[in-house]
Amino acid sequence: MEMNRVSQLAALAHPQRLGIFRLLVRRYPDAVPAGEIADAIGAKANTLSAYLSSLRQAGLIDQHRDGRSLRYAAAMETANGLVSFLVDDCCRGRPQMCARAEGELVQKSALPDRKYNVLFICVGNSARSIFAESILREVAGDRFNAYSAGIDPYSQLNPFAVEMLNAKGHDIAPLHAKHISDFQGDGAPVMDFVFTVCNRAANEECPAWSGQPISGHWGLPDPVKATGTDAEKRLAFQQTYAALRNRIVAFTSLPFDSLDRVSLQRRVDDLANDMETQ
Repeated sequence: MEMNRVSQLAALAHPQRLGIFRLLVRRYPDAVPAGEIADAIGAKANTLSAYLSSLRQAGLIDQHRDGRSLRYAAAMETANGLVSFLVDDCCRGRPQMCARAEGELVQKSALPDRKYNVLFICVGNSARSIFAESILREVAGDRFNAYSAGIDPYSQLNPFAVEMLNAKGHDIAPLHAKHISDFQGDGAPVMDFVFTVCNRAANEECPAWSGQPISGHWGLPDPVKATGTDAEKRLAFQQTYAALRNRIVAFTSLPFDSLDRVSLQRRVDDLANDMETQ
């Protein structure tokens, strides 16, 4: 067993292999095509193949075939076992350090007793994340502060998105495109939850969020890229809006007051899995 842990640590002891693993954790529970991983980390096909093989042999990622494409996902059970091994092994014979670490973990085990801050991230912050912000504010604004941002925000909201929000009765006055940097650093609200709603945003290696928020990935097609008639484009925006509303209603129905952080993260991951099968 210890040799397995050594091989897992060795597999992660390389910047690009670690980058692949981080990407797959951010995209969890998604299974990501090899080509998309290569684009995200800037690796050639043969180099990527070697990196993926090393991570697979260590048991850190899973592979399955989808038609002609190979897809990869983080093996979270193995990853959790590795973390547990490190904590348990480091504490042997040094109970005073373990007690302090355990105390710190207990303090972080439950969410703070306050209105929760939720951030939705996509690329342009002009449609999907704006929809999510508006829906959460309408569905459960008494319990959540809803925010949205983009990794490369457009200067204006998409007109079809604005039209959809108006038709659904949302207040669009406070909405505008924002960069994720607006929610990082001194003075920014501490997030309890951070959701990516597009694959490109999830693929980005963003700085760590203060407060260690619970995270989730709800990858949805970009309605802004829809083609065809205006009616067909409106249908794409309607489908995106409906999918986000279903997810947000399910999210706000979770029993937050009875779950610790670990259990709540697991429920958020399960929710993403459930939505993928619908």
